[in-house]
Amino acid sequence: MKISLNWLNDYLGTPVAHDAVDDLLTGHGFPIEDTIEIDEGPAKGDVMFDVEVTSNRGDCLSHVGVAREVAAATGAELKRPPAELPDAGSESVESLTSVDHSTQPEACPLYTARVITGVKVGPSPDWLVAKLEAVGLRSVNNVVDVTNLLLLELGQPLHAFDMGKLAGRKVVVRGATKGEKFNAIDGTKHELREGMLVIADAEKPQAVAGVMGGLDSEVGEETTDILLESAIFEPLQVRKTSRALKLASDSSFRFERGVDPVGVGTASRRAAALIVELAGGTLADGVIRVGPLADQENEPAMLSLRAERCRQLLGLDLSAEQQADYLNRIGLNAAADGETVTAMIPTFRLDLLREVDLIEEIARLHGMDAIPIKPKLELIAKPPQATVQAKRAIGDVMVAHGYHETITFSFIRPKLAKPFLPDGAEPLMLEGDHKKDEPMLRPSALPSLLSCRKLNQDAGNHGVRLFETASTWKVVDGQTVETVMLAMLRDAEDVDEALRELRGGIDEVVEALGGAKALGTVRVEPIENGGEFSAAGTVFVGDTAVGVMGLIGDKTRDRFDVQTAQVAAELDLAALLALFPPVREVGALPKFPGIERDLSVIVDEGVSWSQVESAVVAAKPEMMEDLAFIGVYRGKPIAKGKKSVSLRMAFRDPATTLRHDQVDPQVAAVLKSLTEAVGAELRG
Repeated sequence: MKISLNWLNDYLGTPVAHDAVDDLLTGHGFPIEDTIEIDEGPAKGDVMFDVEVTSNRGDCLSHVGVAREVAAATGAELKRPPAELPDAGSESVESLTSVDHSTQPEACPLYTARVITGVKVGPSPDWLVAKLEAVGLRSVNNVVDVTNLLLLELGQPLHAFDMGKLAGRKVVVRGATKGEKFNAIDGTKHELREGMLVIADAEKPQAVAGVMGGLDSEVGEETTDILLESAIFEPLQVRKTSRALKLASDSSFRFERGVDPVGVGTASRRAAALIVELAGGTLADGVIRVGPLADQENEPAMLSLRAERCRQLLGLDLSAEQQADYLNRIGLNAAADGETVTAMIPTFRLDLLREVDLIEEIARLHGMDAIPIKPKLELIAKPPQATVQAKRAIGDVMVAHGYHETITFSFIRPKLAKPFLPDGAEPLMLEGDHKKDEPMLRPSALPSLLSCRKLNQDAGNHGVRLFETASTWKVVDGQTVETVMLAMLRDAEDVDEALRELRGGIDEVVEALGGAKALGTVRVEPIENGGEFSAAGTVFVGDTAVGVMGLIGDKTRDRFDVQTAQVAAELDLAALLALFPPVREVGALPKFPGIERDLSVIVDEGVSWSQVESAVVAAKPEMMEDLAFIGVYRGKPIAKGKKSVSLRMAFRDPATTLRHDQVDPQVAAVLKSLTEAVGAELRG
């Protein structure tokens, strides 16, 4: 909204200085986007401010509206422009024109029309030209300029029709018929859609209601009689029409945000007086008012405010009388009665609907920057549940191993799920027909991962690695058992390598949950009947069976139409948490640097990483704080049937800087333990 400083000060008892406007308006919620000092033309010496107005404050899309805010901030008197009608002629407005408003009354709640005859259209006086040019508008003529003046002064769009160009000298407020043509006053041509609200004469549309007037009835030098329109158009229909026609104007911008019902008459009276003053002519007696709001009094609404509620929300110790005083500054005629403040909401404040709206006004007038910031509350956050902590730790490990997490539905088709049912268990079925295709809750998360693998296969993805931590269900001895399982699935172009890497992932998951005490506790024992697996083993942590891993069988893959070999594992998360409750001992950060030693040893092909890990732990290296698997190498110069396993040991002394001569004996002890336990040889 462009505001002229000189024009703004016309409505203030105490003029406001150029330098003060920015702080005043910005502090009250109306930031200044741009400031231009005008140094030429009729508006020379004026200053133009481009004020940002939020969409709910249509009342401030005018100079009087902005002046009202400045007056509230400074305590200055608000001077309202005069709106007295000139003396009317002997002819009544009804004898000169008529308004038919019968087809879409809800789209135009109020339509008013005045008639002025015998006007002389010509140039506007300098004061009017200066006001318009100060905000970037060009002068057209004395009649059109008055309608633009009122738009910017009061925020009420007006339109003047040349009555001599209106067929039948009448106005019809109606919906457009499909395909009707309209020539806009800006020279563009439009084909109207059925139902778009138009202001027509007896033959055709002469304006698109609330958007723009028509070229065929514009006021020009030959105009002698005018019909002055002032109306309310429903915001949503104006917005829809404007968007559909790609036709916007200052009028549509204001109608889309809502206009003051009382302001319709005020703007009409002031415009009529100015036109008669500047262009001469005779005002017809009376005004035509039609529409649902035509006979309403438009009394201000009453809204109450609890003073204590205001204090609670704002953190300000304001009495009810102080709150009422703030509201009176913006013309709400508020009064305090005990701890209740009652305000009369003016018709131009369409945004004030609830108690909290009044509280916001009080905050704005008090000054947002003057509201104290209370000390921060100390909140003690509860740690996440054990299962949530475990899922996070598992997710970190899996992602580090190149897996992608899936989140799948718990429902499944029985023929896909039954091979995954443990011995002695029954499936958990859904009652009713809510899920006819998938009436069963999954007994394992692996079918879900295999279904996801099929989708990736169809998309042409290769080298897929998937994991999911999900609930599974089965019925055992008539009781429903829900278990949270960690399922892993990955492609296996090289089955042996894939199984080794899968096992490595299991080791790291267990270590992530159990820390140092979990090192070397995982082992896998082969099983003959792996169910859905063609080769499988039970995963143990210590002496506790926690899951299964292996190669998915061909029949199982065929059931899911998965072509690539797959290795998979499924672990019972509850069993793992029972072994390693999620309790962490937290110590101070290390003060002294550590030493890392990498070791590569040659072992037999059949030696597993868990055996190597156990041998290292058995050596009991006193200062070792971490042990990590680096990799496996096969090939020259390693003999056939052998492999090179690389590992990394981290050592640290918490009390002093560790020396290499202190670490050497511990590395030697580890190497000795590896030689005795698995026949390892140090690789040269």
